[in-house]
Amino acid sequence: MKNLIFALIASAGLAGCLENSDSKQNRQQEELSMRSVESVGLPGITKFQEKRTLKQILELRDKEIATYSYTQDMNGRLHLLCKSVGYGIPYATQYTNPMRYASQGLALPQADPNGLFSPASADGTWVLCLNPETKQMSPVLVEPRLVVSPFPLAAVQ
Repeated sequence: MKNLIFALIASAGLAGCLENSDSKQNRQQEELSMRSVESVGLPGITKFQEKRTLKQILELRDKEIATYSYTQDMNGRLHLLCKSVGYGIPYATQYTNPMRYASQGLALPQADPNGLFSPASADGTWVLCLNPETKQMSPVLVEPRLVVSPFPLAAVQ
């Protein structure tokens, strides 16, 4: 019995050493990528303007500002949807990391705080719109493409 267990463990260990076509291809691709980086190098970025721009955009998005949300018709004309706050949140955005990592690097789906599992992608945008009757902000789900601006745009009413 001990010999059988030893044989199973040994064969499992050897099976892990055998290379399949995917692992061989991945290893070769990584070697090729390393050679290209060594040969060509990385771009000589010195001003980091795009990173500065993205930083500024992220900081501005973090402020609670009045915005205007528009939908767009098939002819490209904008139609005012509502006065809003902020820039809208894509429907599939999750508040928590969608995956949790268990032992041995295994990734498992993780529910949002409401106990639901959000999709990896979805059309639609959540917008906090000003309710013209109550003057309160209310979330509105918009399915078509949306344009949100901190200033009024030329739109068809």
